Amino acid sequence: MKKKNILILVITLILLIIAAFLVIRQSSGTFGGGMKDFAVTDTASITKVFLADKNNNTILLERKAPGDWLLNGTYRARNSGIKMLFETFTNLVPKFPVPKKAYNSVITQLAASSVKVEIYQQVYRIRLFGIKLFPHEKLTKTYYVGGATQDNMGTFMLMEGAEVPFVVHLLGLRGFVGPRYSTQEKDWRDHTVFRTRLNDIRSITMEIPAEPENSFKINNQNGEVNLLRLQNQEPVRQFDTLKLLNFMTAFNDLRFEALLNEINAQRIDSISNSLPRYIITLVDSRSDTTVMKTFYKPNDERQFDLEGKVYVFDLDRAYALVNKDRDFVLIQYFVFDKVLKPLSFFLPIE
Repeated sequence: MKKKNILILVITLILLIIAAFLVIRQSSGTFGGGMKDFAVTDTASITKVFLADKNNNTILLERKAPGDWLLNGTYRARNSGIKMLFETFTNLVPKFPVPKKAYNSVITQLAASSVKVEIYQQVYRIRLFGIKLFPHEKLTKTYYVGGATQDNMGTFMLMEGAEVPFVVHLLGLRGFVGPRYSTQEKDWRDHTVFRTRLNDIRSITMEIPAEPENSFKINNQNGEVNLLRLQNQEPVRQFDTLKLLNFMTAFNDLRFEALLNEINAQRIDSISNSLPRYIITLVDSRSDTTVMKTFYKPNDERQFDLEGKVYVFDLDRAYALVNKDRDFVLIQYFVFDKVLKPLSFFLPIE
């Protein structure tokens, strides 16, 4: 009986070794295989995406945690952009190979202006009967995304190592997918300025340089919220608690409208060196500090008052410096007005 059990064990081990060898051999090629297999069905296993164009623009998206992606090793990536990219990966369908008469022109176009796409996934060296062993990151798919077809209903793509490019379309989309593979950093940047829950706020300092008497600081420690006059650090004894809590809660999700780092550098310097309208400094429970400085935006939209006079400053938008003054952005008052408040807003009406 013991000999029989040993024999079964030996046979099982041999079969496992053979299966592992076959799996390793199979995984050594292009993941999924095929010169037209552009789709990635298991996007949850994607760990990294690299995009590069012919002008040396590159994008590296790295998964740090579920829903948390790092852009080029520096910035948080926009989740909506990641979601759209993954939907694209999932729904790519090849329509037909490029006809012979168009082959040369399409290959020339791909060589001159395509975007190289590298997709990395977590795969397993052994994957048998639901058992997954020895996970590791692997480059599973590489292909090139070219321009649109003449009718704008498809996109030219070429799998690395293949000789024949394909016309590919996206299920549910009438158009081409090239713009979804942008190699411009600004297209992938997360627009979040503040994302801190009320319980995670340690302090908020509001400086209003033109009105120092309206500057204040909120301390939130051990479940106790205190309001101080920034000018002399004196505590404010009476204030509207509900307004103050609503103010603090608003820092849960505040985003800028557009990144403006590429506009005229002299204009950015001129505005950045002027007197800020508001300076908000938020310190969270981990001692991480976020600072935003806002500036008036000239009334370029030609907004008029009831008497037909042109307003000096834009009524809807302002400029701001964020990310340690590295980014010059556009913000909407509709979004940020809830936190652009003077001290007097919280005080009882006399």
